[in-house]
Amino acid sequence: MKAVGICEPVQSGPDSSERCLAGPGDQSHVFLSSHTVFQLVNASCSFSQAWHYCQSRFSSITVLGQLEDEDGTKQLLNQANMRGPIWVRISNSLAPTSTLTLSKQNVLLSALSFTGDSTYGHARARALFPPLASASTCARVQFDARHESVSTLFSYATRALTNEFQLRARADETRRRVLLAPIVHGRHHAYRASFPNDARWHHVCVTWRKSDGLWAVYVDGEKGEWGTGTEPSRDMHGHGIFVLGQDQDSFGGNFTEPFVGNITDVNFWDVTLDDEQIRRLEDCTSLLEPKPLFSWQELNLTLHEVKEVAAVMQCPGLLKQKQREQEDCRVLDSWTQAVAQYSTTPCSHTLPFICKTSKERYVKKKELEESQSAHPSPFLQHLMNHGVNTGDVLGMPDADESWESVTHLLNISDQYLRGSREQLESRDFPSLVQMLSRATELPTTGNQSLTNARMLSHSFIGLADTLISQENADKWQAIREVVSGPMAVVRTIDRMVTNLSPLLLGDTDSVHIHFNNIRMQVQEKTVSESTGGSEFCSSDWINNTDLDCISVPPQSMQELHNNGFGKVTVLSTWYSSLKPLMNKEENITVVPTITDGSLKYMGTVLGSSVISSAVVGDGQLISLGVQFKLQHRTQNTSGMFYYPICAFWDFSLTPEDGGGWSTEGCEVISLQQDSTSCYCNHTTNFALLLQIYDVQWSQENEKGLQILSFIGCGVSLCGLIFTFILFIAVGVPKSDRTTVHKNLIVALALAQLLLIFSYWASANQELCLLVTALLHLFFLSSFCWMLVEGLLLWSKVVSVNISEDRRMRFYYALGWGLPLFIVAVTLMVSLNKYKAEQHCWLNTESDIIWAFVGPVLFVLAVNTVVLCRVVVVTVSSARRRAKMLAPSSASKPHTLDLTWAATRPVLILLPVLGLTWLCGILVHLSVVLAYLFIALNAFQGLYIFLVYAVYNSEVQNAIKRIQEKRKALSFTNCSQPISFLPSQKTPGASWADSLPTPSSPESSGSSHITNSMSSSLIFKNESFGTDSFVNFSLKPAAGNQVVQLMAFKPSAC
Repeated sequence: MKAVGICEPVQSGPDSSERCLAGPGDQSHVFLSSHTVFQLVNASCSFSQAWHYCQSRFSSITVLGQLEDEDGTKQLLNQANMRGPIWVRISNSLAPTSTLTLSKQNVLLSALSFTGDSTYGHARARALFPPLASASTCARVQFDARHESVSTLFSYATRALTNEFQLRARADETRRRVLLAPIVHGRHHAYRASFPNDARWHHVCVTWRKSDGLWAVYVDGEKGEWGTGTEPSRDMHGHGIFVLGQDQDSFGGNFTEPFVGNITDVNFWDVTLDDEQIRRLEDCTSLLEPKPLFSWQELNLTLHEVKEVAAVMQCPGLLKQKQREQEDCRVLDSWTQAVAQYSTTPCSHTLPFICKTSKERYVKKKELEESQSAHPSPFLQHLMNHGVNTGDVLGMPDADESWESVTHLLNISDQYLRGSREQLESRDFPSLVQMLSRATELPTTGNQSLTNARMLSHSFIGLADTLISQENADKWQAIREVVSGPMAVVRTIDRMVTNLSPLLLGDTDSVHIHFNNIRMQVQEKTVSESTGGSEFCSSDWINNTDLDCISVPPQSMQELHNNGFGKVTVLSTWYSSLKPLMNKEENITVVPTITDGSLKYMGTVLGSSVISSAVVGDGQLISLGVQFKLQHRTQNTSGMFYYPICAFWDFSLTPEDGGGWSTEGCEVISLQQDSTSCYCNHTTNFALLLQIYDVQWSQENEKGLQILSFIGCGVSLCGLIFTFILFIAVGVPKSDRTTVHKNLIVALALAQLLLIFSYWASANQELCLLVTALLHLFFLSSFCWMLVEGLLLWSKVVSVNISEDRRMRFYYALGWGLPLFIVAVTLMVSLNKYKAEQHCWLNTESDIIWAFVGPVLFVLAVNTVVLCRVVVVTVSSARRRAKMLAPSSASKPHTLDLTWAATRPVLILLPVLGLTWLCGILVHLSVVLAYLFIALNAFQGLYIFLVYAVYNSEVQNAIKRIQEKRKALSFTNCSQPISFLPSQKTPGASWADSLPTPSSPESSGSSHITNSMSSSLIFKNESFGTDSFVNFSLKPAAGNQVVQLMAFKPSAC
């Protein structure tokens, strides 16, 4: 006969309504795949029981849709001659729970604001209304507590009857409530339904049907008043006008009773909604059916003196909705043509299930059990001496397992561990954890006494306290392949305290259980309007640490009162020794919080004690927002920085590994040097995770770098502005080179201005995002114009036969069009990940940063090649001149000439080619490089001003032309006509082509090149037969080199 499972009834409470026990024959149904082991549990258990059963055996339920799980399930069912159905779980699904979640979630909706400044403010729906045999209208309203007159929330008027369908409201100052009264077919009903006049959002509905004249007013999901019509009913007339915020004394006008407040989520149906549908609407759950005649989502309204605003409200039903969805669980029914067929069924049904675990864990666990059976450990030998069978410790729980047997097993185990000098062996730990799991499954119905309950809980906590002591850290590491970690013990404590809390209290209000590593408090609280919060604190007196505290704040207790709870039990537990047992980065997937270059992320570790809180009311776990303050257990050391993060242990993350740390719903309230205060919107086990950073430079250096950057950007911006003004004011001859310079200056100036402004913009997220996008655009544009500078210089060194017009069109597209395209695509692809969290710059922790770094590296690579080519040409020209003008024996001057010839173009071209940004790649290596990088780039504008304005021969010549023209105009009477002096370069010629070619008469004369340290830097192009030169002037030109544009020469009068 096939063995089956057994289910025992237990007390109705959190997580279970029955006890799931496997039959003795189930151990034979095991299937081993290449990586996973599947075990059939042929016991009829609810989904919650099946989940916890597998968890207590260090495994998990098979997953829906995974091919390996489907194959293992099929093999096992064929082996057991079964077909199904069996429980399956959805991948990464939450652990099943009967927790009643009262925590509210914020929802953003578009709303209409009726300010009361005008008596004619209203909103008219653009919708067609047929004759109505039924009608329902729902809305969310926020009543202005200062408004005392009668107001109309909505009105439906027809040509035959203006008061066809309305909902009116008036304030009751005595009761401090807003009273509601409907009007149907012109009949005004009494003001009875109401909600508090507290300026909060409230959900109201009015329903009516023709069949029996029944009408009803609902407030916040509950029926507040109802009645029936006394006269024969009829359809509501069609083709009416539906108006929000006003009555209609005439068809579509004559408004006299305005509403003052806010309205949102208004819908009008041609059916009568039932109680359940209205409750779902109050929970912020959209109805798929029926479809409304007028839907708020379409917002098809004509507004008159009404403002459209954003409304943030709290919908308690969002989390309740998730709970309802979890009431239907997934099952594998059968196979059709080798394809698995799945369906849903209520989670409370009882079905068999399959637990799966990794092959390595299964083999290791089996080896430990066989080792214990063949050669019992001292601990197991002690239990056997007291009449305990190895099967009671290593096997599955029996159906007749009682409180007495489990209490006896826990007592002798706890006494041995505390009185014996023998140490636990690592192979004892899996058995002890399973022993604790079995104790949590004991039935709590019957006549268990207060003494038995407290004795069981005391032995239970004492045994758990020994297991998680710091001395056992190496043993936990040794069995990590079987038991994921000490949080498996924490899970058993959570379940035990929750199940036993009604029995532990008895006639007292609170119970305290204290051990070295675990402190626990069970406290009963009476909930009323004046109830304060509940706080639990504990500290490690051995290490003399400050208090760790967790509290349920008064507003959460008030929320319990508003939801009808009279008494609740608050369960609080503190664990001091888990940190050394979990100091590895396992089960931690938190991303780095700090992303600037001053700190290098090294990892995340547990940095505090673990503290937990749970609230039980009416036999259900209630999830509430809690606050906690924990001391940091890791001290900052030299060169390291620790950043605390509020987190909780989520058992549903990677169930096979026992869960992991999560930060969802938790935030930091305040940071102190040795402690951190947090808020989380739910109850569970909490701790502080410490993110470890290697300090790249100290706070003094960080501040110094920031000040240097700020000053440098200001100086650079001034230099760029002055350079641009000089280029425009003095009339520098127009050329492609000066045009490129001007565009580069504009792009750099705007980038520097935005960089200065970004320090203040970081406080506003929307403004910071805009500044980030503009910084991205203008810095990219700056680099693209630096690339244009390089391409233009290359065209001068290596002749490129492209017309100037075509070349400038290409340059503009490259300098402005390409950056705009890159920024636009980046924003469209990843807007949510675009900006860093703490700075107005790109997110360096994602691939978004490559939208800037990639183009920059390309520009730097190209411009490096250009600069190398320029240096080669310069050195070649200098060597040729030296051979022509210096004796062969004069090697020392020749070497100096070559060195200066190679150094000069580097100094001149660095600011416009952007090569100083190469230091940014090495910033993380040293703070000195960081200072050098900021100094070189922050003062880039000043450098451009000095090299390309102050010492630019074209600017100097233009200024001299202006000065000489002014002298000529001042001394007109003293001047005389002279012949036009030959100019060194025409007004329209490029400065790079200003020198005569080598074949000209000037080039053959020694007077032009006798001084090797001349004021001009000359590049010779050797790529073609005809030499051409590029001239960089660093010194003011001599008097005979001035370009004369006037027909008069000033004379000394």
